[in-house]
Amino acid sequence: MSFGAPEDYFHRIMAASVSGQEQERSKEAFFCPQQTDAVKAYEYLEKYSPTNNGDDPQKRDEEKNEYEESPSKRRMVQWRGNYVSEREAKALRHVFDDMKDHFGHHRSDPDVSVILTGLTHPGGRERTWEGDLDFIYNIRGERCKLAYIGMEICIDLIPKLVNKRDGRPLLRDYGKTWVYAYLPEITMHKVKSYVRAGTGWEISDEGIIEDPNRNLVAIEARMHDGLRQPKPSFWVTENDDATSFNDSSSFSRIGSVQSVQKDTDQQQIHRGIGFFSVSMEIDGSSSKVKPIRGAKGVDDDATLIFTLTSFSTWGVTDSIAPIVYGASLYY
Repeated sequence: MSFGAPEDYFHRIMAASVSGQEQERSKEAFFCPQQTDAVKAYEYLEKYSPTNNGDDPQKRDEEKNEYEESPSKRRMVQWRGNYVSEREAKALRHVFDDMKDHFGHHRSDPDVSVILTGLTHPGGRERTWEGDLDFIYNIRGERCKLAYIGMEICIDLIPKLVNKRDGRPLLRDYGKTWVYAYLPEITMHKVKSYVRAGTGWEISDEGIIEDPNRNLVAIEARMHDGLRQPKPSFWVTENDDATSFNDSSSFSRIGSVQSVQKDTDQQQIHRGIGFFSVSMEIDGSSSKVKPIRGAKGVDDDATLIFTLTSFSTWGVTDSIAPIVYGASLYY
């Protein structure tokens, strides 16, 4: 399927403020995935080798002990009205406020590694196990653990088609519990390579809608409904002339993503930085035995689940045609 955008859509709308020479370099890398995937992926896996934590239980234990014993983990400070550990606050400011080390198609490689905190079974007879990912950021020589990553994306707040027979939306709970997020294919490849390097698990394409004609993918970004977890917040730049996050470091919260989606003036495709928590789903051999890579009856690939917790936008774009039906209708 195709989203109908011009061939250089993402380069133009996400890198408009980058100098001409830098744009040419980023465009060359973005539209030559065969070169980028072969060279870049090798560099990622060399830098973040699975043997550094994913395949080395001793190394993983040492990393966990490092955080448990750190005084900065025990001291509490305020960040956006909430009390968190000093070290976590440092990571939150680094990622959310300063917008550093996020994944983007013309950004340098994030200085972050990935660990799987553990697998648990939700109950029942299903074979699927779940685990959360943590991200270790190297911030001025201090390793800080955080449950979130940032990615350059476009989120789709355009209402979806309604069933003419009964008036119900064809995409259930769209804009309430999930939305489509669009991003370059190379960015998704980079995220998957970091996860594979840190956890040792291969990552499947389940839940990822590919548009090979535009080098674009769409993911179904989950959202909390506010009952048990806060709804994702929506932030807008205070600089009306900003074309990227480099142009303005000041953003204001205008509500939740769900409340903004109800505003007819905001029902467009917004470009910016999405902040996600990420979990993994792995099909094991049974509901009683924790999956081990390579074990009999255990799937080789894990599935990534992205939950949107916050979104900072510097504008809208009309260069991406949105998905209007369920993606399954195209298969």
